[in-house]
Amino acid sequence: MRPNLDIDVHKLLLSSITPEANGFMISQTAEYALRAAVFLADQEGEPRTTAVIAEGTQLPAGYLAKVMQLLSRGRVVNSQRGLHGGFTLIKDPAELTVLEVINAVDPIQRFHECPLKIQTHGSELCPLHRKLDDAGQMLEESFGDTTIASLLSVPNRRKPLCRFPIVPDEK
Repeated sequence: MRPNLDIDVHKLLLSSITPEANGFMISQTAEYALRAAVFLADQEGEPRTTAVIAEGTQLPAGYLAKVMQLLSRGRVVNSQRGLHGGFTLIKDPAELTVLEVINAVDPIQRFHECPLKIQTHGSELCPLHRKLDDAGQMLEESFGDTTIASLLSVPNRRKPLCRFPIVPDEK
């Protein structure tokens, strides 16, 4: 009996963006970077320190500092030193995609050849790695079509990823 290699892509996508998934398709570092980018997008261009971002996103400040360095090197955020310093997004949140943030810190893994180096596979992927690569492609396309601003286009009481001030539901 041949095993069914069909993957529930919806479940795969959902599991890839939750912290407890431990980075199946995106890493914890990428998820932290997204939290920081969404938080900064909601700050209307005002610089925010690592400590403020860490508090607002419920992230460990030490690890976030390293993530912010990666985002700075990846030209996603600008780092400003001094009394009124902190981080700001380089691009307008309406132009910055989720994929750009992820690619700056830890790109989605894709399979272009057999990772096991099996000679008989040649340039073809086995069914498992083909499905995983297809899922990676779907993630890249979806994340490339999603802007950071679109993640904030929700009522204030439903802000994503971060511990923003919560406005009680109106009755």
